[in-house]
Amino acid sequence: MSDSDNQPLEGATVGVFLASAGTEEIEFTESRDAVADAGATVDVLGSESGEGQTVNNDLEESESYEIDRTFDAVAADDYDALIVPGGTVGADTLRTDEDGVELLREHLADGKPAGVICHGPWTLIEADAVEGRRLTSYHSLQTDLRNAGGEWVDEEVVVDDGLVTSRNPDDLEAFCETIIDVFATE
Repeated sequence: MSDSDNQPLEGATVGVFLASAGTEEIEFTESRDAVADAGATVDVLGSESGEGQTVNNDLEESESYEIDRTFDAVAADDYDALIVPGGTVGADTLRTDEDGVELLREHLADGKPAGVICHGPWTLIEADAVEGRRLTSYHSLQTDLRNAGGEWVDEEVVVDDGLVTSRNPDDLEAFCETIIDVFATE
């Protein structure tokens, strides 16, 4: 990765998860665009090829985005960092995709950084990547995260050993700034 102030992620490849339906658009687009603007090559990753339909406020259908690569066609070694956006339906769908969960599990086990926001931590639970970590999420997931062995806190952004978590779309500015910083230094 580059030391350039303008392109701190130059030379990095980042995978951004996108469910076939239900990913919160602003969490997907703002985090994807932030790392791309910081110089990263970005792949949109999903369960199946085609497009993923995003939503606004969990319920309003929004734009569709092309999925570049499917989970079953990539490996943890392909990415320097991963991002898992939220959206209740999208996150619930992603956590049931065995290939996506395995990709996240292996990526974190390799000590690589990830950014996960809102309902995205459900996928962390499925990847057995919560125990002993301090993290945040949308407030309704706090019991799930505690039951998985994590320490849930109500903070805008939390960094724990390369894992960046945030609560909701209101935290996106801090989340995006932090993932760039963490992805550039991990």
